[in-house]
Amino acid sequence: MTPQDLAIQFKRWEGNADLPLPRYATDGAAGFDLQAAVEAPVTLHPGERKLISTGFAVAIPHGYEMQVRPRSGLAIKHGISMINPPGTVDSDYRGLVAVPLVNHGQEPFVINRGDRIAQAVIAAAPQWRLIEVDSLSETERGEGGFGSTGVAG
Repeated sequence: MTPQDLAIQFKRWEGNADLPLPRYATDGAAGFDLQAAVEAPVTLHPGERKLISTGFAVAIPHGYEMQVRPRSGLAIKHGISMINPPGTVDSDYRGLVAVPLVNHGQEPFVINRGDRIAQAVIAAAPQWRLIEVDSLSETERGEGGFGSTGVAG
C-alpha cells in the first residue's frame, strides 16, 4: 500500500461547516493539525483544564489508533499542553473528537475558533495476545525504573 492509497475518513459535526478538514502543515509532517471548534473565544486560565472540541468525528481503520498530541509551539510559548498526552482515539470510536487542554503557563490563554490546538498521528496498534507467566526474561536493567539509568550521558 502506498501513502496515496491511505485515507482517514472525517465526519463534520453539525455547526462546523466553516472549519477546514484537518491537514498536514508540510509535506514532511508526521502529524496533522486539529483545530478548535469553539463557538466563542475560550479563556484557559493558569492551572485550568478544558475539553475543546475539534468539530469532527473520525473513522480509524481496525489495527490503528489516532494519537492526539500537544503542539510544541503552544507548549513552549504559552505553557499550553494536554492533560494526558498522547490521547488515543480507538478504531471503534465514532464520537466527537475533543482535546483536553491544560494551561501550565502563568498567563491566561485565549482559544479562538479555528486555532490549531493539537496534532494527530495515525499509528499501528495491533491487539496482542495477553498471557500470564511465572517469570520474565532477564535484562541488564532488570527492575530499575524511574531514573535508575541516571541523567548524565
